[in-house]
Amino acid sequence: MGLKHVSSRLSKSDLAHLGAGEVGYIRKMRSDEVSRCFPEAPNMEPGLDLWALFGADGTPILLTDNRSSTFFKAAEDDLKTVTLH
Repeated sequence: MGLKHVSSRLSKSDLAHLGAGEVGYIRKMRSDEVSRCFPEAPNMEPGLDLWALFGADGTPILLTDNRSSTFFKAAEDDLKTVTLH
């Protein structure tokens, strides 16, 4: 049985919206990085370990010091989660 070659092209817009509203990713970050992803966050003591939940397109959803909270929020929003290392 031969393999079929399937070729499909995704536009940048299609790629950016892949998983939107369905997938969220969880990322550990340091408080020093927070202002880059969460510009509205207050100043924090440097060196703190935090957890962030983002939409598939990179939209910040939640910032917390408790990893479990990111999973609870994702479940509340019906998002399948992946962890970004």
